[in-house]
Amino acid sequence: QVQLVESGGGLVQAGGSLRLSCAASGRPLSSYVMGWFRQAPGKEREFVAAINWRSGETTYYADSVKGRFTISRDNAKNTVYLQMNSLKPEDTAVYYCAARVQFLRDYNYWGQGTQVTVSS
Repeated sequence: QVQLVESGGGLVQAGGSLRLSCAASGRPLSSYVMGWFRQAPGKEREFVAAINWRSGETTYYADSVKGRFTISRDNAKNTVYLQMNSLKPEDTAVYYCAARVQFLRDYNYWGQGTQVTVSS
């Protein structure tokens, strides 16, 4: 089992920045891919970004956040981050941290989510 706890959400004006954190526990993450997803009201959950824990350098981004968001991880703290810059009102959503074994497609561990609200 992997337990994930997100933090760092809040209310920010358009153009501002936030950094989300996801603290992981339960088992070593060296064979995992960590991802961030988001779900806005009335919309389906969508992929935001992912990082291969072992390499720490292999990252993936949705086109909508590329160049504005950066995913990273701190191996010593077992924490993955999502730095969000140049925020837009359309980034408003509940953000979820997730984990999957790297050779599997589906994420099977999820955090409880943290609300991000961007005002115009």
